[in-house]
Amino acid sequence: MQEAETRDLLVRLAASLFARGYAVGSAGNISVRLADGFLMTPTNASLGALVSERIAKLDRGFNHVSGDRPSKEVFMHRAFYQARPAAQSVVHLHSTMATAVSCLADADPVAPIAPLTPYFVMRVGKTLPIIPYYRPGDPAMEPAIHAAAIGARAVLLANHGPVVSGPSLTDAVYAAEELEEAARLAILLRGHVTRNLSPSQVDDLVEVFG
Repeated sequence: MQEAETRDLLVRLAASLFARGYAVGSAGNISVRLADGFLMTPTNASLGALVSERIAKLDRGFNHVSGDRPSKEVFMHRAFYQARPAAQSVVHLHSTMATAVSCLADADPVAPIAPLTPYFVMRVGKTLPIIPYYRPGDPAMEPAIHAAAIGARAVLLANHGPVVSGPSLTDAVYAAEELEEAARLAILLRGHVTRNLSPSQVDDLVEVFG
C-alpha cells in the first residue's frame, strides 16, 4: 500500500473508532510503519477529525520530519516497534471497558481478562500485561512497555488504557476493538462463575492462528 493510501485508511479507521466511542476528545493515538519511517496521529488531534496531509511523519529513528507535531507518546509506539519487529501498527485508546479493567485493584497483572472467547485469544493473545501507572506522556514508561511487549501483542496501562499492536493497521484496529469487547464481557461477568477456554483450547488457537 502506498503512503497516500495508508494515510487515507488511517483517517477512515480513526474516524470509525471515534464515531463508535472508542476515543473521545483528543484522546488516543495511532501509528503505522512505512518503508522509510512511520506515520503517527498528531498531538492534541481528535481521531474523529484527522486530515490526511497533516498526519505526522517520522523517520526510522522516530524523528519528526513532516506534518503536524506527533503525539507526545511517541515513546509508547517506539517501545512496541522495537520490541516487536513484525508489528506494523500500534493503536492506543482510552476505550471505556479496557480502561475500567486497568483500574481494578485485584486484576491479574499478566492476564487481567480471562480467555472467554476465541476471538480475544486470536487477536490479542494469551497475555495482556498491566504496566504500572505513569503520568501520561512520561517517557519513563518506555522501558516497562518494551519489556512487556517482547512477549505480548498488547498491554494495559494502569489507570490509563490499552496499547495494541498488529501486523497491519487494520489488524491493530480490529485487535483494539476485540480487546474492548473482551473487557466489556469481563466487566459484565464479574462476580459470576464463567466457563473460560481451557489451556489446551487456548494453545490450539495460538497454534492455528498465531
